[in-house]
Amino acid sequence: MRGTESSVGAAGAWVVDRPGPVGSGGGAGPLGWERRPPPVPGAGEILVEVEACGVCRTDLHLAEGDLPPHLPRCTPGHEAVGQVVSTGPGVTEFAVGDRAGVAWLAGTCGRCRYCRSGRENLCPESTYTGWDRHGGYADAITADARFAYRLPEGPPAEELAPLLCAGIIGHRALERAELPEGGLLGIYGFGASAHLTAQVALARGARLAVFTRGAAARGLARELGAGFAGDSYDPPPEPLDAAILFAPAGELVPVALAALDRGGTLAVAGIHLTDIPVLNYRQHLFQERSLRSVTANTRADGRAFLAEAARVRPTVRVVRYPLRRADAALADLAADRVTGVAVLVP
Repeated sequence: MRGTESSVGAAGAWVVDRPGPVGSGGGAGPLGWERRPPPVPGAGEILVEVEACGVCRTDLHLAEGDLPPHLPRCTPGHEAVGQVVSTGPGVTEFAVGDRAGVAWLAGTCGRCRYCRSGRENLCPESTYTGWDRHGGYADAITADARFAYRLPEGPPAEELAPLLCAGIIGHRALERAELPEGGLLGIYGFGASAHLTAQVALARGARLAVFTRGAAARGLARELGAGFAGDSYDPPPEPLDAAILFAPAGELVPVALAALDRGGTLAVAGIHLTDIPVLNYRQHLFQERSLRSVTANTRADGRAFLAEAARVRPTVRVVRYPLRRADAALADLAADRVTGVAVLVP
């Protein structure tokens, strides 16, 4: 298909101006708003007019400097949903007017042994939306059409946006945790990704125990079907068959490992984690307990999760923020004032 164009006016976007604490969201933090020339899609790219963009804890880590920026004055955001308004030369995956989702994985080399073996999430040359290229805290965003997802027209954009990272990464973490059929899954931290993953696990027949410090998050966990909801350091009602750590708190790793039954697996879902305390082999790892990390996702993960989500139709607890209040959304996320998932809308 030849490249097609549709005019987009000068686009506004948030940028990470000076990484540091987000503060109260009153405008003095690390983000700055700027106007840019209209984005133009290159070969193989699409231009998407953003209808909604989820706010991920990874965006917070980028803004506060926990993740060193790969792109100067980078625009965060990797859960962007919108309409394709222009296509670059060679695009066959999308046409103008299609609804597209732009997610975390932005590109891979396609040549290395990881890409060739279906493990493109481990590609040494992988790039990421909102880290290596400008993301969705903006009026418009460009993306490699091969790494974008075709989305249905019916559901609201703000309910689809969190699926593109919170959902996909949660899905991969659930697969990495190797939960046995009908087993008890422990979830540590109950934010955007956790509240979606919990519903998928329950739909698969799992039992659920949630450990989180927020009273509102514990209430949401019970509302969604958790049989147990306690504080982060509470003991489980019975040994866990598997667990997922969503909270970026390394001190919870030994807590979760000690809560596992024999042969259980703990999957750590975040890209950033504080230091893990010293582990005791007999207490934390003996009896064939396993500790596994989760690194990004493959496009196959994304397609599999979106298909499962279409069947399960998880409830997405959305807290809406105007795009111009992205700094406030990050401040609320940092202070644990978001129950569910924050989403930016124009």
